[in-house]
Amino acid sequence: MSAGPAVDPRGPRFAAILTTIVLAVVLVTQWWPLLALQTIVFAIGAFIGLKPAPYSILYRALVAPRLGPTTEREDAAPLRFAQAVGFVFALVGTIGFATGVDLLGIIATAFALFAAFLNAAFNFCLGCEMYLLIKRFTPAARAS
Repeated sequence: MSAGPAVDPRGPRFAAILTTIVLAVVLVTQWWPLLALQTIVFAIGAFIGLKPAPYSILYRALVAPRLGPTTEREDAAPLRFAQAVGFVFALVGTIGFATGVDLLGIIATAFALFAAFLNAAFNFCLGCEMYLLIKRFTPAARAS
């Protein structure tokens, strides 16, 4: 998973807001097809890249032009890791709801919602912080 270019940090926060809304709707309705779509959104961001991710496209097309340019940039690697973590929780939630194990779906979706809400409301990316901790304590990362 290469980092790719640095990104406008306002984009991931916008994505976190949309993700929070989607995951809250899923928790209320327990409609797993919506969670499956969110799982795909996470997968694109994590495994293909942030630029082609649907929420990134919406941000660039609808929001960024109204905000104007910024010189602030953020490394894409932690953000992609956070998308991968979201993917895992959303996938587990989707499987839980789709197979009738609603408690599993609720718990996994609630964890993903908590992380998305932290980013949306407080600009605190839990997955990004996990990435930095893992990188700090991984022997290969310390050697480089």
